Amino acid sequence: MFIEQLDAIIADRLAEKKEGSYISKLGEAGLDRVLKKVAEEAGEVIIAAKNATPKEIIHESADLLFHLLITLSMLGVSFDDVLNELEQRHQANINRT
Repeated sequence: MFIEQLDAIIADRLAEKKEGSYISKLGEAGLDRVLKKVAEEAGEVIIAAKNATPKEIIHESADLLFHLLITLSMLGVSFDDVLNELEQRHQANINRT
């Protein structure tokens, strides 16, 4: 799945600090800067959803997910960790019924 490839690219760019890389530049700016981008993109997803424009929702959701992946990587958390949490919650829900 592409998201795993993207997760690996992000981790590499944060570690290697590749010149000209947007990810490297964000990483060097620090966690607060990345979190500001996450908040900004989340707001844009909300606006896109209110406008009910599928293309805009997709675009803004991709931006939000991208910046969330950078945040997770900076904190040493993989996207798989998040997916595993969702799966565990799902299994717990199934077991309750």
